[in-house]
Amino acid sequence: MGLDIRLPIGMLFTIFGIMLIVFGLFSNPALYAQSLGININLAWGIVLLVFGAIMLFLGARSMFFSSRPAATPDPEGREPRH
Repeated sequence: MGLDIRLPIGMLFTIFGIMLIVFGLFSNPALYAQSLGININLAWGIVLLVFGAIMLFLGARSMFFSSRPAATPDPEGREPRH
């Protein structure tokens, strides 16, 4: 099976989220006067980081479960064993 698209997307959003969080933490507070004092870079950085982490988790989980061996059917016709 090929590369799961969730892994590069998760990595991309995680990196952008970290960059926005760092910028939001160390930027000038006067920059946010137009947005009613809300540090929008910090807020959206957290959103991007959470979304990227979820995508990475789902991609890693699918890789883990797809690498497990397939269930072998019982010759007597009972339920397959894992």
